[in-house]
Amino acid sequence: MITLKTKYALKALMVLADAQAAATGALRVEEIAVQSGAPKRFLEHILLDLKRAGLIGSKRGRFGGYAMIKDPKTVSLAEILRLVDGPLAPLACLSRNAYQRCADCKDEQACRVRAVFGGFYSAYILMIESLTLADLQADHRPLERFAIPETLLP
Repeated sequence: MITLKTKYALKALMVLADAQAAATGALRVEEIAVQSGAPKRFLEHILLDLKRAGLIGSKRGRFGGYAMIKDPKTVSLAEILRLVDGPLAPLACLSRNAYQRCADCKDEQACRVRAVFGGFYSAYILMIESLTLADLQADHRPLERFAIPETLLP
């Protein structure tokens, strides 16, 4: 499961991406909180993390606030998940960015646990890397392009 922090980050980024598309300018934290449903105090910390990562920018003053500075088409959901929650891999030995050999593993190539988790992790990472913030903006059901049967979707 994604964390509540990641969920609020995604919602805030969607609000800012929509504002960018509508050319409405920067939004105050209060406006983003109302539109995203995120608590203001929690959101302030999230927005600072997103700003440090270069996804959004801020402007001081009367007409200040936060705004997207990256094109939503270039921001993958995986990038956001990694930024907020850290590595995505279910095992450290599968991680691209935080690889660590398992202390109890004698042979990674023969490890059955790694093989099972590696299989579904590959499918997951392929999907999550290809989905962008723009996909969330444009479509409330972006996974349909992966031909997942309707019965498996919530």
